[in-house]
Amino acid sequence: MQDNALFSVIDAKKYRLKRQVLNELYQAGPQSIAQLAKLVHSSVPSMTALIDELILGGWVRGIGTGAAQFGRKPSLFALNPEQYVIVVVDSTVHDTKLFVFNLLNKVRYRVDLPLQLTNSARFVEQLEAPLQTLADQIRADRLVVVGVGAALPGLVNPVQGVNHTYPEISQPEGSLNQLLETLFNAPVFFINDTKAIMLGEHRFGLAQGRKHVISMLIDWGVGMGVIINGYILQGTAGFAGELGHIQVDPDGERCYCGKIGCLDTQVSAPALIRRAQAGLQNGRVSRLAGSEALTIETIIGEANAGDAFAIELLDEAGRQLGRGLAIAVHLFNPELIIVNGVLAQAERAIIRPIEEAIDTYCLPNYRDNLTVALSQLGEMAKPCGAQAFVMQQLLENELIP
Repeated sequence: MQDNALFSVIDAKKYRLKRQVLNELYQAGPQSIAQLAKLVHSSVPSMTALIDELILGGWVRGIGTGAAQFGRKPSLFALNPEQYVIVVVDSTVHDTKLFVFNLLNKVRYRVDLPLQLTNSARFVEQLEAPLQTLADQIRADRLVVVGVGAALPGLVNPVQGVNHTYPEISQPEGSLNQLLETLFNAPVFFINDTKAIMLGEHRFGLAQGRKHVISMLIDWGVGMGVIINGYILQGTAGFAGELGHIQVDPDGERCYCGKIGCLDTQVSAPALIRRAQAGLQNGRVSRLAGSEALTIETIIGEANAGDAFAIELLDEAGRQLGRGLAIAVHLFNPELIIVNGVLAQAERAIIRPIEEAIDTYCLPNYRDNLTVALSQLGEMAKPCGAQAFVMQQLLENELIP
């Protein structure tokens, strides 16, 4: 009995050490055995044995030698990109994308689907066939899925794996969670889209090494992710950061959420299209009048080409967003605001009015050390962040096989 207990303690200690090593390799990249031993407070012989086990298990591989100040060059080890993968589902009200990432954060497969997220079991049913095809491809290539992430808009509780805005896809029978678990035989994690974007920026983008950052998604809705002291702000149920549903106009339009005058009704892509249509109907002169189908891409394109009305639309949207952001700036005192989403394609036409509104509505001390920038990751911030979230959950919750 005592021998079994001793074995369990030793086994648990080795597993924790394994998890620490994988985390260091994931976060910092290639390391030597001596570096890893120092990072996780282990001996070099113990680390050598552990690395051998991880190589045998397909988690780690040698990648050559590193630089040495003197003596032999040390062998370097990194995560193995050829055996284990993470699947990501990125769904919006516009379309759905499927990704398969290796452990080095590189995309192995990508599938683009004209499938819009809806609050219905039908959405899950329509997703089953392409997911099955992807699962078959992964198995054919002899890869092993270790986790699945779903980045979705709405009120997502990451602990419960429930989307309260789209409850029909979270029903016990026929849920998206159940479908993903069945097809890929791996743990499934849900994350809100804007928090996935924020995590992607923090891990791979402009927010790397930053401790206080806001990420804004200006798309078919308005969303915000927040980093405080280096950690993503989640809130009690994972709902923190819903800037799109603060009231900016008490006499404004009714939002789809049921409230009046939400920021979403002022600055989202659908809001700009409605405002453009109303202006054209009221006689505004613009090249937009010649468009067969008025889209947000058309508005941005004409603004970049110098159309006065299109520029005015983006300018007003940027100022309204800047007013809303001024509240967030006073609450969180960030050093950086990253702008992402379809409206980010307008570049300076949207950034300039945001900056001017923040200058107007923020106290000077809050503005002094604040930068507003366009995302460099673009649409990949979200799937990359979802993949990082899955890896984080696997390592933190001891779910690595």
